[in-house]
Amino acid sequence: MYTPNSPYESNLNSLLTSLVNSATYSSYNNFTVLGSTQQDIIYGLYQCRGDLAMPDCASCVARAVTRAGDMCRDTCGGTVQLDGCLVKYDNATFLGVEDKNVLLKKCGPSVGYNPEAMGSRDAVLGGLVGLGGPFRVGGSGMVHGVAQCTGDLSFGECQDCIAEAIGRLKSDCGTADYGDLFLGKCYARYSTGGAHDTSQAHGKAHHGFFLMLPLLLLLLF
Repeated sequence: MYTPNSPYESNLNSLLTSLVNSATYSSYNNFTVLGSTQQDIIYGLYQCRGDLAMPDCASCVARAVTRAGDMCRDTCGGTVQLDGCLVKYDNATFLGVEDKNVLLKKCGPSVGYNPEAMGSRDAVLGGLVGLGGPFRVGGSGMVHGVAQCTGDLSFGECQDCIAEAIGRLKSDCGTADYGDLFLGKCYARYSTGGAHDTSQAHGKAHHGFFLMLPLLLLLLF
């Protein structure tokens, strides 16, 4: 917790404003706001889903920051994960630090074991690991997958995080027709063609599978 009207609160407001402003022209950024003492330093980042247009990115980050202000009041740190974006801040540095803690897992209903369907799903998810860049999309037939890392991770850290997310997603969701797994610094998602269809990922945030509002994860520190 921090003291209202303190230097830390002023720095936090400055950080959140910087996140919102930056999201109008970049899908990822991080900031460090220095203070007169070590206790007043604050770190923050935002990350938009890689296929969002900039207006949608800016709208998502602004919404996440508003949620943080409403629900993380007087806390020194917080994480808000919407379907379209992530906002995270804290007074302890986390930038460039890999985080494979499970924040959120959602598995759809089981469709029963189908070797062909499960093989296609595993191949699509495995293919995501072999792709470069922080945002990765793959598909084969009715199976679609998406993975993304935060922009502060190195390539090796991103590979490691996505591989971990995909491994846990396959084991934890089993024969589910869709699955979402969000770790601290990356996520992986798949659909085998049902209503939770990741093939709609290429487009605006209000279309198809990736709606910005239904998924809301708040962590308070």
